[in-house]
Amino acid sequence: MKKLLYIVLLVFVTGSMQAQINILNASKPQEIGKPTPQQIKEDHSRPLPYPYTDDKDVLWSIQVWEKIDLDERFNLPLYYPTDSLHSSPGQVSLFDALMAGIKSGEITEVYVDDYFTEKLDSSALKEAMFFTDTMEAGIDQYNYEGKVDEEYIRHFKIQAADVEEYHIRGVWYFDAKYGELRYRLIGIAPVVYDLRARAKGMDAELIELFWIFFPDARKTLHKYYAINPRNAAKPLNYDHMLNGRFFTTIIYKTSNEYGDRSIRDYIHDDALKQLLESNKIKEMIRDYEEDQWNY
Repeated sequence: MKKLLYIVLLVFVTGSMQAQINILNASKPQEIGKPTPQQIKEDHSRPLPYPYTDDKDVLWSIQVWEKIDLDERFNLPLYYPTDSLHSSPGQVSLFDALMAGIKSGEITEVYVDDYFTEKLDSSALKEAMFFTDTMEAGIDQYNYEGKVDEEYIRHFKIQAADVEEYHIRGVWYFDAKYGELRYRLIGIAPVVYDLRARAKGMDAELIELFWIFFPDARKTLHKYYAINPRNAAKPLNYDHMLNGRFFTTIIYKTSNEYGDRSIRDYIHDDALKQLLESNKIKEMIRDYEEDQWNY
């Protein structure tokens, strides 16, 4: 019941605090998606600050790494729209929202790995996002003429449609102060197929483009809205969606005494058993709160 009330309140706050896309008040198409001066004046919406959690109040915790598969129907609001030209104004994909924050400089905590040990600079980010390949005809032309015409050069750029899944890192913990199990999202990473391998006709593997320290992205994600398939009048911003866990996941790694080894490191080449192990971990986490009240 508590979780149901939270979801209802979340949807209500989102719809009431943020102005609608202004389609009913627009006098011309260019005004759709842009708030009026009155709406801007009345809008005081900000990301809800995380409450301070004292370490001594954390009785138990576990870090989990999860995969959000964008082929899952429930996760499609994180994927679409992939083309902003054919979408409702004010609504973008999660990837485009993250990239907008990075390009504007509002999101600065971008890292190479999921432990946030090495920051990703602008040149490395550009290298990850863009790729140029010379066709065989261009190589032949270079060998004979010493130059390559532009028509023989292919340019690749990672776009929202290329994102296959997201990896997230978070912490489940039991807060003794409130007497309940809570979740805190720590990091998020878009995952795509390796464009360089695909361009060369090789079998491409899924790779993580970068990791973003999630608290640093909340301000940006609070500005951008996802499609609400159940009610177009009440879109959800990505900060609410991700903190409220409006998605389905598969756990692929947890913090453990074996160096945080992933599930596939000890269950090899068996997707069904790996999925069952993920569900087993989920049940263990869910059962922990209930076990606290059993004597």
